[in-house]
Amino acid sequence: MKTGIIILVIVVLGLLVVGAFLSGTYNGMVQSLQQVDQQWAQVENVYQRRADLIPNLVQTVSGAANFEKSTLTEITAARASVGQIKLDASQAPTDAARLAAFQQAQDHLSSALSRLLVVVERYPDLKATANFRDLQTQLEGTENRIAVERRTFNEAVMAYNTRVKTFPNVMLAGMFGFQPRPYFTAKAGSDTPPAVQFDFGNKPASSR
Repeated sequence: MKTGIIILVIVVLGLLVVGAFLSGTYNGMVQSLQQVDQQWAQVENVYQRRADLIPNLVQTVSGAANFEKSTLTEITAARASVGQIKLDASQAPTDAARLAAFQQAQDHLSSALSRLLVVVERYPDLKATANFRDLQTQLEGTENRIAVERRTFNEAVMAYNTRVKTFPNVMLAGMFGFQPRPYFTAKAGSDTPPAVQFDFGNKPASSR
């Protein structure tokens, strides 16, 4: 009987150790995944902030005489294409293709915005408006925040993916439904925020 009690104690202790291991592993993966989802929400927020600034930007520059309408049309269409890709702001994408499509649309909008700002350089009088100066500050800040939040998102994904892919977590991740998440991948050069510069000095407007 004494031997049986010892064996029972050993079994119970073993189960407690295994239970503690499973609990710690599961909780750790949950915590890492929550950090990924939280950071994804931040990425969505800063992109949405930029999208919200664009109508004011378009309205401001469209007031300039003879402003190129094709440029305004392009940036408006690019903003609309971003809105057509619906991703859950509370949960990071699990599909790399969906994340790539989202980023492609955002890159298109960035390119259109950059071209718009190049065209704006031909209209130095725009810098005299208070609304335009305010947009300069907000756009610069938003582009910088986008770069920061993307980088932080990738760091969170790397930490999570490392956790679910390394031993012994990898043996349990699939059982609990924890799958690696795709990274934010950007085109070459996009880690540098596009220049948003409206101070044109005394550069004369182009003649028409």
